[in-house]
Amino acid sequence: MVPQTPQLNGHAGEQEDLFASAMEHKIADLPNGKTNGAHPELAELDASKLTITLADPAARAVPDEITANAGNETICTDHMISCTWSHTSGWATPELKPLGPISLHPTASVLHYATECFEGLKAFRGFDGKLRLFRPNLNANRMLMSTLRISLPGFNPTELEKLIAALVRIDGPKWLPASRPGSFLYLRPAIIGTQAQLGVQAPKEALLFITLSFMPRLDAAVGGMKLHTNPEDMVRAWVGGFGYAKVGANYGPSLLATAEAKERGFGQILWLYGPEGYCTEAGASNFFLVWRAKESEGGKLQIITAPLDDKLILDGVTRRSVVALAKERLAGEVEVVERKYTIDEVLEANNEGRIVEAFAAGTAYFVTPVSLIHHRGQDVVIPMANGDAGVYTNKLKGWMKDIMYGNEQHPWGVVIDGEA
Repeated sequence: MVPQTPQLNGHAGEQEDLFASAMEHKIADLPNGKTNGAHPELAELDASKLTITLADPAARAVPDEITANAGNETICTDHMISCTWSHTSGWATPELKPLGPISLHPTASVLHYATECFEGLKAFRGFDGKLRLFRPNLNANRMLMSTLRISLPGFNPTELEKLIAALVRIDGPKWLPASRPGSFLYLRPAIIGTQAQLGVQAPKEALLFITLSFMPRLDAAVGGMKLHTNPEDMVRAWVGGFGYAKVGANYGPSLLATAEAKERGFGQILWLYGPEGYCTEAGASNFFLVWRAKESEGGKLQIITAPLDDKLILDGVTRRSVVALAKERLAGEVEVVERKYTIDEVLEANNEGRIVEAFAAGTAYFVTPVSLIHHRGQDVVIPMANGDAGVYTNKLKGWMKDIMYGNEQHPWGVVIDGEA
């Protein structure tokens, strides 16, 4: 007997895209920034209700940057923000309180089913004395997308932005003092499923928390970052998966190959995808190559990077900014290309002397020049015209740095007013 295709939405034989359909339903439940759509009785995330309990300001001294990043523990500031959610009442009152441990039941959803997502952005002390965030709306919007992808509660992204700003406003003056212009701290908002019940299901309880901490400067690798392509039997993300969402499950499985690459003297993995060997990401950062197109294709100078349309890679805030600035400020000089391209194309361009420079871009690594790619026994040595980076790498990095630290007044640099 030939099995019958079940009827879906009343249409016999129709094949339904379950993921797309589920996301459409979730998004449809978010009218006018509301996240409770079908359940208006549930409380929304509301930053205006934030309660503040201050820590003793003299209890902890602020270490210098080198000392803070020298150990095996991330040094956080005095306070954190937390807010619980339940399916019966919605979001509770958010709290800004002294930094401290989080208590979880051993059967909490996050510990067993990876119901966790997070964001990463930086707070900057500008050379003009002001505190800034860099495009925090993009992080907040991406975090909402990530939560919906793994069935965590939705929220109004604007309210998350306000909570992030509140933490920086309280801890910034002490931990990013005006006496340290050009310094930054790292913000980590996260949402985890906390329902204490085993079973594969969408968690009915969750916790949002935000910390502010030191992070090493990773954008100045001596001699540039060296990349090793991934083993043939290992990929970081795949089409139809969740590489475009910022979830913890994207990172843990990549650590084995990354550790092996570092043992061999490489900084990160250049992740290839599919039998074609499409270039995707450098570690957890977006990857950019500057090359000249073939003469048969016009011979133009191009900045090329993997596309977003197949949802294979992360829509990085730094990536998006690099693309926008290059299109705006290098127009007529360099063509920006977002398309699939293979490691074989890179090898061919190298053999023909068409590679100009390369760099990785992300919140942690900012804009880091890449000096070498090792693939299956072959080395692609990438020029760095300025000795430590390429010309365009330096230009793009400099433009963004000026915006982040207030040397250029730009809408992307969001000033934190009313420091505590």
